[in-house]
Amino acid sequence: MSKGVAVVTGGSAGLGRAIVRELADRGWDVGILARGEDGIEGAAADVRATGNRALAVPTDVADRAAVESAADRIEAELGPIDVWINDAMVGVFGEFASTDPDDFERAVHVNFFGFVNGTRAALHRMQPRGRGNIVQVGSALAHRGIPLQAAYCSSKHAIKGFTDSLITELRHNHSPITVCEVDMPAMNTMQFDWVKSQLPHHPQPVPPIYQPEICAKVVVDTAEKPRRRVWVGEPTVFTIVGNRVSSRFADWYLARTGYKGQQAPDLHQPMIGPNLYEPVSGDRGAHGAFDSRSMTITPQTWAIRHRQLAYAAAAATAGAALAGVLAGIRKAA
Repeated sequence: MSKGVAVVTGGSAGLGRAIVRELADRGWDVGILARGEDGIEGAAADVRATGNRALAVPTDVADRAAVESAADRIEAELGPIDVWINDAMVGVFGEFASTDPDDFERAVHVNFFGFVNGTRAALHRMQPRGRGNIVQVGSALAHRGIPLQAAYCSSKHAIKGFTDSLITELRHNHSPITVCEVDMPAMNTMQFDWVKSQLPHHPQPVPPIYQPEICAKVVVDTAEKPRRRVWVGEPTVFTIVGNRVSSRFADWYLARTGYKGQQAPDLHQPMIGPNLYEPVSGDRGAHGAFDSRSMTITPQTWAIRHRQLAYAAAAATAGAALAGVLAGIRKAA
């Protein structure tokens, strides 16, 4: 029996594709929104292979009417939407001053207003039923901007502010609908193969790099058991906390390392994009070009997925340490 109906924007490739697969593995029916028809049909086939229902709807999430139409079709064919996960994004790599204004605005329209459009479509359908969960896929870069990605960082900051505002309104109205934000580390996805780039070398995620599957598991965990916010990966925690402690140091450090850290001069694989205005043909799957450099799990990602065990282990460790201290005190006395 299906757990319900979930919608994933940007579900054709990268993290979105990994989220679609994880939802299907856990028994969800999935509506998939993205522009590339090859990719969303491939994602739908992944869902059907698990015995669950899927509906692929070619959609540019920057188009509000198209998102509303897609939501109507999903509810008509799959049933009421229980979970809506906003993940769609495009990229522009280069310094702000040399970025074409149309390119910058297009990236913001997809990366920010795509989330706004998806949230509105979900909320309008969930409110009359009095249930539902909306998950915003955020980023460490929602808390700390870095060079060469001004459009993306701006969008993620805007999503955070938008989500904060929406949550306070829902709480004011005693709404049972939940909204969550899951902030991600750098991931090995197709983003870095089809961004529009001004860089002299192939773009790369800032190491350490995570495989999208572990991040997808956390997103679906949050979809099934809502939490206000989740930080995924040690770099995300360090980035957010570090920026709060000393943003001036972060300015200095990123000015010094941020350009080199986002390029892979040793990677000679050609880019396949850009997909800024039109989708790239073909089914590209979840992974990008950095499999050999990517991690599948870390202590932090294990801990946030197994909170009770992590808390129990921490309590046991603290208890043992306290017992050792007390024993030392008694011995000294």
